[in-house]
Amino acid sequence: MVAFVLFAAIVYLLPRSRINAEVDTDLHKLTEELRSARVTTAPDGTVRLGIGEDLDNLETAASFFQVLDINGKITLQSRNMETLPSDFGPLDENGLIEQETLNYVIRGDSTMRVLTSPLYDPDGSHIGYMQVGRLVDSIESFNRFLVIALFVGFAGASASLFLAVLLTPSSFKPLEDMAAVTRQITNADDLSRRVPNTERTDEIGVLARSFNQLLERLERLFQTQQRLLADVSHELRTPLTAIRGNVDLMRRMGDADPESLEIIQEEIERMTRLVGDLLLLARADAGGLPLEKQKVELDNLLFEVYRQVRLLEKSVDVKVTEVDQACIMGDVDRLKQLLLNLIGNAIKYTPDGGTVDVSLSKKNGWAYIKISDTGMGIPAEDLPYIFDRFYRVDKARARGHSGQGQGGAGLGLAIAKWIAQAHGGNIDVMSKLGEGTTFTVILPLVVEPKPMALDDPAEELSKTRPGLRVLGSPFRRTSS
Repeated sequence: MVAFVLFAAIVYLLPRSRINAEVDTDLHKLTEELRSARVTTAPDGTVRLGIGEDLDNLETAASFFQVLDINGKITLQSRNMETLPSDFGPLDENGLIEQETLNYVIRGDSTMRVLTSPLYDPDGSHIGYMQVGRLVDSIESFNRFLVIALFVGFAGASASLFLAVLLTPSSFKPLEDMAAVTRQITNADDLSRRVPNTERTDEIGVLARSFNQLLERLERLFQTQQRLLADVSHELRTPLTAIRGNVDLMRRMGDADPESLEIIQEEIERMTRLVGDLLLLARADAGGLPLEKQKVELDNLLFEVYRQVRLLEKSVDVKVTEVDQACIMGDVDRLKQLLLNLIGNAIKYTPDGGTVDVSLSKKNGWAYIKISDTGMGIPAEDLPYIFDRFYRVDKARARGHSGQGQGGAGLGLAIAKWIAQAHGGNIDVMSKLGEGTTFTVILPLVVEPKPMALDDPAEELSKTRPGLRVLGSPFRRTSS
């Protein structure tokens, strides 16, 4: 409102003063031109001016001049004064004094700006007055229109201010509610709460939904951290308890029991694998695990892993159903770890007598490695979380012949996911309870440049050495 008032004052006063200054300047110039003429006085006191006809007529119809004697009687006037009423009289009756004056004169519906200056004869005696005027009706009309427009603008600004004061509290109420909820979340450490106003479609609704998504992610990360601490503690406590129990047993027996030593060795190896996997994931998260990428033939790597798996497991039939030649840029050791983790996971959760099928195909610049098992499958509600660290679905993925859950730490799939993503790919999973699970590893293929067609070396040799004939060239290609 303050800015509008200042703007209105500038808009009203600046043009008005500028226009008035221009009108006054024009009146002074016209007066100087008239005063430059020869001034004479008749015996009866009439004042006469020797002016040209151009000044007598005046080019501007809105400008007038009069010459009056010392008594205020009009002795000379511009011809366009004839358009005014006959009883018009002097242009400005209040200006007939012995000093120059500038006044606004209102006659009927017209407004005139009049400059009155005294006239003197060559002897310096005061002999009359000269009045020069200009109609300013259009200027006054503009000023009145400007005042009306400014009042309308002021009314609009006042209404806007009123609406702003009226609507601002209700507009910012959702933000206050969101701030209250965030304070409650902070004070109670309850990340399960959500801010309201998510159904709105404006910026506040977008902010509320974004904030809820942030809270959901923080809650999931916080739960993952809690589960990680609990699972790591459990996974480390179990082998340590087994080792301590067997050591106590051997101490009481006074001799090294081969079975206890074997158990200790297994638990130590299990704990070593767990710590190694945790270290690998920690380095991967910190970006400190570089990949030594080189050209890798996936079909050869797959057969190598297949031969290695066949030597380890006899109760589950592992088969390679389809293999296509595929080449990618990757780290051989990490890719082998990826395949071993997925195939080993499929074998682990497939009952005795079941099958694990492995295939390799390529399509549209991507290599697809599918690993399918005939195990118990994974419930649909658990599928989004199977790649989380330490997440296991033992109740649905238990070995059918043992009836016990597996002793894995739940890090294999997390490592496999990271390896696939580090190579620019991903892992998809499809599962159905009672039928089995299929993991699909998707990796980008190497773009092979198209080989250039080579001419027959014998022909090239004949071109370079015309005198030499080559018979029966062994390099000539034939269509197959």
